[in-house]
Amino acid sequence: MSKAVLLFSGQGAQKVGMGKDLVDAYPVAQRLFQQADDVLGRSLTSIMFEGPGEDLTKTGNCQPALFLHGLTLLSILKEKVPALEPVAAAGLSLGEMTAHAAAGTFAFEDGLKLVAKRGELMDEACAATSGSMAAMIGGSEEDVRRLADECNVDLANLNCPGQLVLSGSVDGIEQAVAKAKEFGLRMGKKLQVAGAYHSSLMASAQEKLAVELAAANIGAPSIPVISNFLATPAEGPDAIRESLTKQVTGSVRWIESMQLLRSQGHDLFIELGPGKVLAGLMSRIDKEARVISIDDAVSLEAALAEL
Repeated sequence: MSKAVLLFSGQGAQKVGMGKDLVDAYPVAQRLFQQADDVLGRSLTSIMFEGPGEDLTKTGNCQPALFLHGLTLLSILKEKVPALEPVAAAGLSLGEMTAHAAAGTFAFEDGLKLVAKRGELMDEACAATSGSMAAMIGGSEEDVRRLADECNVDLANLNCPGQLVLSGSVDGIEQAVAKAKEFGLRMGKKLQVAGAYHSSLMASAQEKLAVELAAANIGAPSIPVISNFLATPAEGPDAIRESLTKQVTGSVRWIESMQLLRSQGHDLFIELGPGKVLAGLMSRIDKEARVISIDDAVSLEAALAEL
């Protein structure tokens, strides 16, 4: 029996072509991708397979694409490794929604609609505000918090030691990048994003998502799902709704989330989604943890052999 923690990718991991080889090779992938297009009433899959990249990067496309891709990989994995026993789940930002669907908090179809709506609302908030984000490399959390206060921006992501992300107004972020060295950081690097995610500039999206979540059919997850906002599982449907709402403007506490799982004795993690971003972060958080990254048919077959 392989006990593993499931990890799901966040926005920024997407790439054109994602899922195409899965649909060609596995009937379950074909079914889920077709179902997604039917539920959304549009061809999300053609944007995933063919792009263009700018279209896939749009939040309203990118979020449901990553949700679909992550859950498809999990479905194939479960089919091929019946002895696999997921013991907990977590996802980076948008990935938390995928983690909840994997845990049965909401059905695939309901989750997909929620995620598509979440992306749409964030696109609206990005269009209505002038926001940006930047990665702060090196330096301590305390240094980055002081810099954020100085520039009137928010600490959006605590990804791994030495890589924290600030989010806020374009002016504030440019100021933070310029002043990074003054505050003891190695450098600040602007990110190619559509807006200021996980900052107060997403307040309009947060308010509207709260309404969607209030109406959504949310059950008890079958395994603990770590909340980005709390860095611990949210207990019960109302607490899950609240943490998924607050996550929109709140910080992604990824370092603490992974440390919590490690402190509980979990040592095998399976990353489901494009790239190996989460494996990279884990290597900086805790070198002893074992992460198997699966993002396409080739890595899936390799993982099957390993498991």
